[in-house]
Amino acid sequence: MTQEIRLRFAPSPTGYFHVGGARTALYNWLVCKRLGGTFILRIDDTDEQRNRSEWTRGIIDALSWLEIDFDEGPYFQSQHKDRYLEVANELYEKGLAYYCSCTREEIDERARLRGGVPGYDGFCRHRGLASEAGYALRFMVPPGETLVNDVVRGAVAFDNSTIEDFILLKGNGTALYVLANFVDDVDLRISHVIRAEEHLPTTPKAVLLYEALKIQTPVFAHLPVLVNEKRVKLSKRRDRVAVEDFRDQGFLPEAMVNYLALLGWSPGDDLEFLDRQKMVELFDLSKVSKSPAFFDVVKMKHFNKHYIAAMDSDEFIKRCLPFLERNSWWQGSELQQASFRTIAPYVKERVALLTEVVEMVDFLFLDPSQLDVERYTLSDADVDMLLKFLSKVESIENFTRDTLEESFRSLGEEIGVALRKLQAPIRLSLTGRKIGPPLFVAMEVLGKERSLERIRDAIATRH
Repeated sequence: MTQEIRLRFAPSPTGYFHVGGARTALYNWLVCKRLGGTFILRIDDTDEQRNRSEWTRGIIDALSWLEIDFDEGPYFQSQHKDRYLEVANELYEKGLAYYCSCTREEIDERARLRGGVPGYDGFCRHRGLASEAGYALRFMVPPGETLVNDVVRGAVAFDNSTIEDFILLKGNGTALYVLANFVDDVDLRISHVIRAEEHLPTTPKAVLLYEALKIQTPVFAHLPVLVNEKRVKLSKRRDRVAVEDFRDQGFLPEAMVNYLALLGWSPGDDLEFLDRQKMVELFDLSKVSKSPAFFDVVKMKHFNKHYIAAMDSDEFIKRCLPFLERNSWWQGSELQQASFRTIAPYVKERVALLTEVVEMVDFLFLDPSQLDVERYTLSDADVDMLLKFLSKVESIENFTRDTLEESFRSLGEEIGVALRKLQAPIRLSLTGRKIGPPLFVAMEVLGKERSLERIRDAIATRH
């Protein structure tokens, strides 16, 4: 009988959506699409003190933005507490688990007295305690070793003597993650467990539970850790890791998905830029590396720039609108939209993030008094060049990029100034910035009256 393919992504809603979680969700999704399986979203909200509903909403919204769609869910662990108690009782009734009255202080004190490795020593294993308030339920780890067959890491053997009889239920009856995770995976008929490397140490506990209840174990794959430029594991407290932040900075979901897919996996043939269909076609879990993967924001910006440049102008304009709408100067009038449509194709080639578009075009919609020309110093030579350029273009009737560029080049030859040096003070006068869209396109969109007014204002301000 062919095994049903069912994979899950099971984040905990304890903070912003981490890029490592996004990579895990993506790999699960790719395997599902490649094998024709079912992708499930499960929210592992067993940590009641740290869970918040806005984090759950953030996870769902971020997955939607990345276009990582799920077929079932979201399911919530907090809704299955009775089921965990049911399985815990089954393990107890079968003699596979026992109740323990030991407090943490007692465990630590015995460990101190005996020396050696700290931790629980099996004190209550054969005491035959019954369920009582405050008593934890522990799984009875058998002797021998537990083998975890991992697609990424191969066969990993764990000596059972290093695994203490782990807690299934706390003294208050709350299920611990290892039990809840196991029960949900069984009930959801999960065939593949693809998750972060940090879960590998707890995986033998899950395998022991599968074996104890004679249930087929799923395929395991533990993904390589993501590290920063210092090759230290990414931290929410230290590094930029929130998917929501990258979205708000103007990264495109298709660029981010493409980049995340390559953090630990290579399609071969030096391929980098892959659409989703190509990723699904080529993705192979067995080719995922176990070495740490460097999350390089600079390289992800390179991907983003590639995808922005490849967009058609209409799509680019559509993607830019939410970023323009954040600014008080954008009312979305027909005149504003027409100006933006004209300049958008030139801006598209020059930005790596959609947030950069705002600084490229705001000069079109601001009053001259709002420009930042005064941040920069215009020298006497700059003012002299502005005066000469002004006299050169004042008489132009057909105020287009071509006629402006012709006048500009003519002036450069007349006064013997490099075009780049001549362009700088003109750009500052018009836009208040040192970089921006092509100068003569900017002047054409501004129009003759506003362009000349800004140059005159810059000269007057300098004097």
